[in-house]
Amino acid sequence: MTHIIHCRFLPDKEVLMYKRLELHNHTTESDASLTCEDLLHWMEADQVDAFGLTDHNTISGHPKMQKLLQERSLDIQCIYGMEYTTYYGHILCLNLKEYVPWETIDRRRPELLFQAIKKKNALAGIAHPFSYGYPFARGCRFEMELTDYSCVDFIEIFNNPEPLHQVNEKGLLLWEDLVLKGLPIAMTCGMDLHGRWEMGNQFATFIQGEPGGDISAELELAVRSRKTCISKGPVLEVSMTPDSRFLTFHLADTKKPGFSCPDASGYLVTLKTAADTYTTSPDGTFPIEKLNGAEYAIPKLYYKTADMENLVCVAPVLHLAGQDLPPGM
Repeated sequence: MTHIIHCRFLPDKEVLMYKRLELHNHTTESDASLTCEDLLHWMEADQVDAFGLTDHNTISGHPKMQKLLQERSLDIQCIYGMEYTTYYGHILCLNLKEYVPWETIDRRRPELLFQAIKKKNALAGIAHPFSYGYPFARGCRFEMELTDYSCVDFIEIFNNPEPLHQVNEKGLLLWEDLVLKGLPIAMTCGMDLHGRWEMGNQFATFIQGEPGGDISAELELAVRSRKTCISKGPVLEVSMTPDSRFLTFHLADTKKPGFSCPDASGYLVTLKTAADTYTTSPDGTFPIEKLNGAEYAIPKLYYKTADMENLVCVAPVLHLAGQDLPPGM
């Protein structure tokens, strides 16, 4: 029987917890209907641990949000950033402390802007790469001629308001293709919030961190180590048995509002490698030898069937050759 630990704190890791991040949000500083104060209240009401302030082409909201948080004694934290909104695609920046000019962006050499962002110790990622572009919303689809993905820290694989198959599934497949080739790119997701939009039963980004810890540092560590995950509810954890022969699975409840699972026995796990996809139950163990020497595998949690509509969680990539998995619990 599948057991879900009903606690946001990690078993045997008493100082760590899963933190829910809503990384992609806008305010009246650009084109949204929420003021900075509205956004803060909306996130706090939905029990978010930290949220991104990522207005289009401006960081004017940063000092306003900093002032709001200084005036209040709140557990919630803000991740300061910006969304570069160009005619050739959107670049999401997180942990951005100063504006980086982009007016000379070269569609054929976008690496230059990514590198300029990273030189400021910020994280640079591709937002909604397959969003509908021209003639519906010119620039929303990522059409820059990127050839060196080493400058990309993360890809927003799910942009919740976008169509599942036409946009988000393609983003997931792009990220999977890159990481299964060994590229060190993290995954994120976001609401792309422009108003008081319902966040229940939507994907959120989760990372590990300490209660009261510095969210900017924790996010950077999670992205650099590719330990982000996305989920509508529970987080799928994967461990290796002490003899390094089997994978074991554990579901940790994040207590995300709006998610309900009436029958926990309905979960199933898939492991995707560059060559194949394997299906198993989270209740048992999975022999590593069945992966046929694969170097990387992507674990995903589904409910009932392994269809995109039933996807619950995408867990961090397993580097099997490097055996960077924790020992079994």
